[in-house]
Amino acid sequence: MTSCPESLVTAESEALVEDFFVRKRLGGIVLSELSAKQVEAFLILEQAMAAERNDGEHGARRDLSKLS
Repeated sequence: MTSCPESLVTAESEALVEDFFVRKRLGGIVLSELSAKQVEAFLILEQAMAAERNDGEHGARRDLSKLS
């Protein structure tokens, strides 16, 4: 399975994701202003975004090498 079943995505989870992206867009995240749950969620989201960026860069390189 490559995605989270909708039944496991809680309103709290959605709120954490939305809060993460709003704070990033507005200029950053101040850890001292966050609860422990927010910090944990934000770290997980940041790692997931980094992995996705990394996978995308590697995929683009693979695609370009096929053109040669």
